[in-house]
Amino acid sequence: MLKEFKTFIIRGNVLDLAIGFVIGAAFGKIITSLVNDVLMPPIGLILGRASFSNLFINLSRTPYATIEEAKRAGAPTINYGLFINSLIDFLIVAFVFFILLKQINRLKGEPPPSTKECPYCASAIAIKASRCPQCTSDLQTSSSAQN
Repeated sequence: MLKEFKTFIIRGNVLDLAIGFVIGAAFGKIITSLVNDVLMPPIGLILGRASFSNLFINLSRTPYATIEEAKRAGAPTINYGLFINSLIDFLIVAFVFFILLKQINRLKGEPPPSTKECPYCASAIAIKASRCPQCTSDLQTSSSAQN
């Protein structure tokens, strides 16, 4: 059983997943710091010195100046400012991963397509085919007629 567990752990996919998870968690912390400590203060300043992290709706009848005061008192609140921070954090992380994966795919180079669609029957056929095996249409005359 121990040998099987060792084989499972050493398998490439499990190690790749574990490394990706650790790096992703660390990357998430960096982006959260970027959003909370670098991006949000100037945005709050532009919006009239508002701090998104302190925007909330108090659901109790007692007024509170900050979320911390309401939490200490045990008052129910809707913390929409923290949600806005989390949303911006998520969008930045998603955008950075999108750009990163786009660049990785560009560097890998995508293989040229191996199939094309028949203009007559819409079936997938070999890219070099001159006649469709499904509908037997002549593809050379269709391509020159379409140009």
